[in-house]
Amino acid sequence: MSKAVVVLSGGMDSTTLLWDILNSGKYAEVLALSVNYGQRHSKELDLAAKTCEKLGVSHKIVDMASIGSSLLAGSSLTSGIDVPEGHYEEESMKSTVVPNRNMILLSLAIGYAVSSDAKAVFYGAHAGDHAIYPDCRKEFVEAMKAVTKLCDWKEVELEAPYVDSDKGDIVEIGKQLQVDYSLTWTCYKGNEKACGKCGACGERILAFDKAGIPDPIDYVKSWEEVLADAKLMVANGPEKK
Repeated sequence: MSKAVVVLSGGMDSTTLLWDILNSGKYAEVLALSVNYGQRHSKELDLAAKTCEKLGVSHKIVDMASIGSSLLAGSSLTSGIDVPEGHYEEESMKSTVVPNRNMILLSLAIGYAVSSDAKAVFYGAHAGDHAIYPDCRKEFVEAMKAVTKLCDWKEVELEAPYVDSDKGDIVEIGKQLQVDYSLTWTCYKGNEKACGKCGACGERILAFDKAGIPDPIDYVKSWEEVLADAKLMVANGPEKK
């Protein structure tokens, strides 16, 4: 059997994907790759390392922190711009787009796959991201799949198995796999507890509600309160205006 590389941010989508690929038994070895691109906090990276330690997976963290404020500026995740709060599809949420992030991360992962003789690269793009992040769209995924096969004499397959799924579907998968979601982080703010107010938190909260299980991470309010706030956020979202 061959090897696979999983792009692991430490968020719930890529963490579920890592568990999923390991559980499939299709690969003799699964390698995880995380990237410090100068994001505003490192909580996800720390948790990615803990997940890999728990699962016994080889884990590399690429340090590209210097590119964040210099080459990838203009995003609230890499610059000194306030993180917006509110519905995930609000226009203000586009400030969280990091310029060309996934192409950069996938290029690193594909290079790692080629050098490691891995046959596939997996990343956790999903349908819920399409409205905000252009590099999670199916068109982007299909274009990158074609490029991945052409970029080296060693052919590598790019896979995004959740591209037609929403975050709730992903938690459903994780529930079956018994993913340890306490070792994941989604909130755009790097505080001790998740804010429950940013679009990323709202989407995560509603995903766990859809799957019928509470989120195991700590929020600034109780689970019942943040769930009520997330539902209100949707009720007052852009489609209702």
